Amino acid sequence: MDRILISAAHKSSGKTTVSIGLCAALQHRGLEVQPFKKGPDYIDPLWLGAASARPCYNLDFNTQSDADIRTLFSTRAVGSDLCLVEANKGLYDGVARDGSDSNAALAKLLALPVVLVIDVRGMTRGIAPLLLGYQQFDAAVRIGGVILNRTGGARHEGKLRQAVEYHTDLSVLGAVQDSPVLAIDERHLGLMPSNEHRDAERQIVRIRELIAAQVDVGAVLQLARTADGTQQAAGSRIPQGSARLRAVNNGSDVHIGICRDPAFGFYYPDDLDALQQAGATLININTLRDTGLPFFDGLFIGGGFPETRLHELAANQALRTAIRSAIENGLPTYAECGGLMYLARSLSWKGERAEMAGVIPGDAVMYPRPQGRGYVELEPTSELPWPGAGVGLIRAHEFHYSRLENLAPGGRFAFRVRRGSGIDGEHDGWVCRNLLASYTHLRSTSRFDWASRFVNFVRNYKRKTML
Repeated sequence: MDRILISAAHKSSGKTTVSIGLCAALQHRGLEVQPFKKGPDYIDPLWLGAASARPCYNLDFNTQSDADIRTLFSTRAVGSDLCLVEANKGLYDGVARDGSDSNAALAKLLALPVVLVIDVRGMTRGIAPLLLGYQQFDAAVRIGGVILNRTGGARHEGKLRQAVEYHTDLSVLGAVQDSPVLAIDERHLGLMPSNEHRDAERQIVRIRELIAAQVDVGAVLQLARTADGTQQAAGSRIPQGSARLRAVNNGSDVHIGICRDPAFGFYYPDDLDALQQAGATLININTLRDTGLPFFDGLFIGGGFPETRLHELAANQALRTAIRSAIENGLPTYAECGGLMYLARSLSWKGERAEMAGVIPGDAVMYPRPQGRGYVELEPTSELPWPGAGVGLIRAHEFHYSRLENLAPGGRFAFRVRRGSGIDGEHDGWVCRNLLASYTHLRSTSRFDWASRFVNFVRNYKRKTML
């Protein structure tokens, strides 16, 4: 399988824009491009998925085992001509001191040739020792070429090319001039998601055209074709004992509503796959437009940016009332981050406050700086409502600028926070009736298959109510 890793020396080097452009350019050539994103992220995958017309999947050492990563990569690669993985941060960056969770480690695990995107502003000959250092730091990582990003013009580009070609054996695969046309609007969590961007399709076309004109897309494709598949092929066999990877049902027997609209769009595609594999039919709900709830047995409200749709969410009182009534009447519900904020009593941002669903007796308040950010470790309590065998430490992530304030005392929590912030620094996962609402973003993997647990919870509740 042809594959490539687009990485950089450090974050904010422009690798996301380059990756979007390459996905779109290759797809425009008639190739099926399967995108992946290293690490926990919702926003970049939305853009990569839109650019390639295929869902983008996340590869994350923190929440997945090596076997999980290999299996997800190989199974989602089926039917594609090329797999493009966008790195996070720099090539050798990660949490682990030994680099075992870095982009370089992923490149070795999946035998990915690497393209380095270098932000060359203020740099000329100095690019050579930088590249030499990256090559020599870990000889097992195969850096196949470099893309010079944000060049200042032809003269600047010429000096950089001379330095790279004279001092290194790396190929310059392209030089992208600094241009406002390539910029995607940013805000407090990073890029504006493509599901909110009113001009997303045309912006992708603009990026595609500029990248295709300044990067040798054919050379990138040729580099991807040199990938050594031995290591990946050896690790891609699906473990026979993994229920997570087998078909676990003979058909859908429960219906789960899922809020998917410009306010709520943070969902991992493989989590949605896992819900369906566990027997759920997913029914989309638009919290901005729908005034009532269709029939379903459970509800999932993911993360997103409810604060940017504050008044639209508040104005849809009919749906807020319907959701509150359904949850209070026992509807099995799972809410993550933005979903938790929507279920709170109110939401405040930039001096404005609006009523929300009012299920959780607390107020979500946005702050200028993150209130919880990074990987988390959770220890389940006896209040975790979802059935299943014993659960060890759960590894997940959080990224929120809000806090849940004025929370009524005496609440029940599904998790004790061993690392991270959660709701109050010590707990996460507010439990009320059949609702579990958390700041943590879970990932359904062999380590903790929350999707099948939630579906089983919904199924059991449905059976009880039918007796």
